[in-house]
Amino acid sequence: MIHKRFVRPLAILASLALAGIFAVPAFADNTSPTYARTGVIPVPGKPLNSFDISFVERAGQTYYLADRSNKAVDFFDASSDTFTTRVDGFVGASPLGNDFSGPNGIVVVHDQNELWAGDGNSTVKVIDLDSNQVVASISTGGTARADELSYDQKNKLLLVANDADDPPFVTLIDTRTRQIVGKISFPKATNGLEQSVWDPETHRFYQTLPEIGGDPDTGGVAVIDPLALAVEKTFIVKNCQPAGLAFGPGQQLLLGCSGDNGVLETRGPQVQVMDARTGDIVAVIREVGGADEAWYNPGDKHYYVAARKNPGGPVLAVIDAMSNTWIQNVSTGPNAHSVAANPINNHIYVPLRPNAAIPGCANGCIGIYQQQE
Repeated sequence: MIHKRFVRPLAILASLALAGIFAVPAFADNTSPTYARTGVIPVPGKPLNSFDISFVERAGQTYYLADRSNKAVDFFDASSDTFTTRVDGFVGASPLGNDFSGPNGIVVVHDQNELWAGDGNSTVKVIDLDSNQVVASISTGGTARADELSYDQKNKLLLVANDADDPPFVTLIDTRTRQIVGKISFPKATNGLEQSVWDPETHRFYQTLPEIGGDPDTGGVAVIDPLALAVEKTFIVKNCQPAGLAFGPGQQLLLGCSGDNGVLETRGPQVQVMDARTGDIVAVIREVGGADEAWYNPGDKHYYVAARKNPGGPVLAVIDAMSNTWIQNVSTGPNAHSVAANPINNHIYVPLRPNAAIPGCANGCIGIYQQQE
């Protein structure tokens, strides 16, 4: 059941208010926090016209970007907000189009001090973070790109989606042996596959399916048992075309609704919040839409959504994950679809294409966004 705003009976609200339990968030009025771009990190090399997913590794405070323009993964110090190095050896922005470009999804495998990245030639590349070199390339056996991925820390399994193959499929790889342990096909996923997350409580992967069975109004979130190598169940999602996915507090998932295939125009902008245990939609937030990557920052307990197709222009959406309340949309730039945050200093990073109007961004840059005092 979908709730636009979960409205409790007035009697219950009154009793909660008297008990001091219910309170209107401070940002519900004119005292709302203000977020803004406070700086940039210039990106060297070829102009940053093509990029994909980004990721922050908390322990080392490092921000990583899949930089297709430079056929590399770029490394940034997220404590000092500076570029440090890059590791090349990827396909880059392919003349055949997005479905054959890379790098794409990236994730850090902490216990092995490695970064794993999907590439445009249906391979997953492994970067040793001690030597900063590609030390392995694992084929998923597809014909198009290996895209977004997530990591099961308990079973040491990586899930990567071949979203542009027909049919799309996911591959599970043992990160210790670098061997494929299984594949799952999604023949009813008619608009590919998008972001996935691992839930350490349920010990399951959650994989977004933007569209099921050719119906643009119907998507889903597949719940994958990594040991059974099977889809345990699929939670149906309406009016969304879910792309971004972020695991937040209270066993909740923020779904970044892309609104593809006409859904944004017919159903209006929105993102949704799902209970990961039941599949129930517990909130629909309509102040933003046209989303791609989503990120949860435990440092400030906010979701951040890179909404490149948002009506009125691309934005970074800020959402309170404790109350599932929209806070603000901050203007970004064309195709700004990638976001990650450093939970130590709460800096939010959004890659931006070259823009001479932004000081330091003529070649492309990482926009740094944060809350103003």
